Amino acid sequence: MPVVVDPVQRRRAVVEATLRLVAREGVEGASLRKVADEAGLNIGSVRHYFDNHDALLAAAAEEVGDRMGSRLAVHPPPEVRPASPAEAVATVARVVEELLPLDEAKHVEAIVLLEFMAAARRRPVLRPMSERMARDLRQVLHEVLTSVGVRDVDAETARLTALIGGLTTDVVYPHGSPTPARLRETLRFHLEQVIDRR
Repeated sequence: MPVVVDPVQRRRAVVEATLRLVAREGVEGASLRKVADEAGLNIGSVRHYFDNHDALLAAAAEEVGDRMGSRLAVHPPPEVRPASPAEAVATVARVVEELLPLDEAKHVEAIVLLEFMAAARRRPVLRPMSERMARDLRQVLHEVLTSVGVRDVDAETARLTALIGGLTTDVVYPHGSPTPARLRETLRFHLEQVIDRR
């Protein structure tokens, strides 16, 4: 009796293998052959789902964006403005902490994300993902900062976006290596300054 293959599960396994390889070896290390080996498949099975390397990378990049989007969707902006500055800080911090590499899974995700963003400079197939994620990030931050009553929300969105990028880079690349506690402390210090001026 032939083995029944679930195409959705098989495609997901290939994407997961790609993400693991990108985390370990970078975008260039995630060749079709290596992905097939990582997924325990033959290369023909990988090509059945992805015609070429670019299509595979685009799907993996989309997966990273979808994961982040799913986590952010759990924290919609409040409909009523928080009563105190402390509540406002906590509201914004909950959203931002979904994006920071505060645990092992998010750390690996941050590595993969930065690898894809760097590769987007040279690989046009990755640019739409990179641009979409940047737009989505700014929109989410703009909405939550607006919901807590921050003044000059455009400027504060830009500052908070830069802070997230800087903290993530410090974790991924070993020149800073802040601890999760230090990340939270830095974030809250920044937010307290912003919320205090609302």
